[in-house]
Amino acid sequence: MTPPPPGPVCTGASTLAGRPAPHAAAYPSFTSYVRARGPVLLRTARSLTANPSDAEDLLQTALAKTFVAWERIEDHRALDGYVRRALLNTRTSQWRKRKVDEFACEELPEPAGLPEPDPAERQALHDAMWRAVMKLPDRQRAMVVLRYYEDLSEAQTAEVLGVSVGTVKSAVSRALGKLREDPELSPVR
Repeated sequence: MTPPPPGPVCTGASTLAGRPAPHAAAYPSFTSYVRARGPVLLRTARSLTANPSDAEDLLQTALAKTFVAWERIEDHRALDGYVRRALLNTRTSQWRKRKVDEFACEELPEPAGLPEPDPAERQALHDAMWRAVMKLPDRQRAMVVLRYYEDLSEAQTAEVLGVSVGTVKSAVSRALGKLREDPELSPVR
């Protein structure tokens, strides 16, 4: 890591409390601190960011804040803690100010989905369907239940009932025709 430039640490910080900003030459102890502890502090910064370049920028910003406060730091033995706190605070500020890639617009990009059916209506439909199935002859009812409630294939339904696949197809077809004609299910159509 290179030592800070001889000019102001950051633009816009040319004056501190009405006096000119200090230069690195004014604080040789800061320069020696950065040279000695820079690699350790960079590892700390890398643990706070995913990108090594961002870690270097984060450390640079924290060191700039430390440089500006150098005269106010009373215990120079606790500098690592001060810089680590500056790293953490700076990273938290960056995280809070992160760019959000959502923009307000006139029209919503998501298509308007169908509204969820009312649970009471859904239950009423379920009850009406079951009453209609219960009106079917026993054999047709068994085939409809196995095919559509138990989700068995035509071959599996035929095997369970001991009939041919053709019998299952024709019986289920007749049963569905009766269900379509049931007056209780007419609102569904």
